[in-house]
Amino acid sequence: MRVLLVACYELGHQPLQVAVPAAHLRARGHDVRAVDLSLEPWDPAAAAWADRIAFSVPMHTATRLARAAIEALRATRPAVPVCCYGLYASMAADVADCVVAGETTGALVEWVEGRVPAGAALTELGREAARAGAPLPARELLPPIDRYAHLLVGDGCGCEQRLPVGYVEASHGCAHRCRHCPVPVVYDGRIRIVDADAVLADIAQQVDAGARHITFGDPDFLNGVHHSLRVVRAMHERFPDVSFDCTVKVEHVLAHAEVWPELAEAGCRFVVSAFESVNDEILDRLDKGHTAADAARAVAVLRTAGIEVRPSFMPFTPWTTGDDVRALLRFVAEHDLVENVDPVQYTIRLLIPRGSLVLRLPEVAALVGPYDAVRGTYEWAAPDPALDALHARLAELVEEHVALGTPIPEVYASVCAAAGAPVPDPLPVMQGRPRLSEPWFCCAEPTAQQITLTTNAAR
Repeated sequence: MRVLLVACYELGHQPLQVAVPAAHLRARGHDVRAVDLSLEPWDPAAAAWADRIAFSVPMHTATRLARAAIEALRATRPAVPVCCYGLYASMAADVADCVVAGETTGALVEWVEGRVPAGAALTELGREAARAGAPLPARELLPPIDRYAHLLVGDGCGCEQRLPVGYVEASHGCAHRCRHCPVPVVYDGRIRIVDADAVLADIAQQVDAGARHITFGDPDFLNGVHHSLRVVRAMHERFPDVSFDCTVKVEHVLAHAEVWPELAEAGCRFVVSAFESVNDEILDRLDKGHTAADAARAVAVLRTAGIEVRPSFMPFTPWTTGDDVRALLRFVAEHDLVENVDPVQYTIRLLIPRGSLVLRLPEVAALVGPYDAVRGTYEWAAPDPALDALHARLAELVEEHVALGTPIPEVYASVCAAAGAPVPDPLPVMQGRPRLSEPWFCCAEPTAQQITLTTNAAR
């Protein structure tokens, strides 16, 4: 079978969710091609060549872009079978012939080989990720790693080093059930460990391709703390000059405080952590398992070990007030986090996809409007219209600044001014703290430019 695998966006990383199934399909004897629409134009010849086309949808932004690409594709190849696979697959059920969520590789192979009926919507939670001896992800089908996100590290004197970044996952799923998160909708508190040797082999091929930093993209790297430590220790022993970052819940930062000195010694440059809000009542509604005071302690724990935190926030929820937005901005300044926060974090608004656990809250169920299939969320409006207006203003402001490459402290000052929060005087100076060059985020709405580029590419 001739199979075209399509990525639209994977947080600026070389798409692991294409490279893995591509390798498995080739091992089964299929002819596979791949395209990443975030970097390269649609190849009409490849679309005409393919017997089946599958779109990777591991996150909200990618799914919005995939929908646009599929609709454009249907204009030229209306009969070609299309599958969407990944965490957000259900969001594309109305435009794809088959959708697969969870541990998708095996089911994707089944679909390609004709053993999945048209219209199927599958959630697979098998343990295929744990199997040793899996084929190495077929990264050679994708653009080279130096075209993707880089680690940016300053020297404090205005110079900045750019290091190519690789991407792996040591586990899938999450042991927690934060109500707003899409992961528990699919995994329901389960994790699936990826074979350590397979992870290390993929790291090795990316290092050989030029990677000098690795992002561990697990929803929470310390869900399986002993497994993660084994992987990091083995990576550091083999590649002592390769650094890494990971994503960890606030409560795990604190509960495993003893591991951070070792992880720092092994090359951990920063940790992404979902702070979400500084309002404890909102955090409780989201079932985050931490308080604003805990988040502040997590900053201190990591910095004591020599590791910076890069918080993610969700400032706009049905319970947010203008004071909450301003309190979040003050928290960022008070804890010296201005440089650490990607400006898009000031614009994230609660998404409520189908099956979201947040719908179990009676006040949310009563609040939401119709499901918007294009945006992949139930519509909702803030009780105070001024909050929706503020969100729209900040979203437009941040998108403009990111497009212009405005320095982060200046974007922060503009956000403060728009929100009615105090603007620091003087503004914080960039200290060269490590960050990735990709400024967007998985739960952010795609920019108008991203949608236009993807739609045009698929035509």
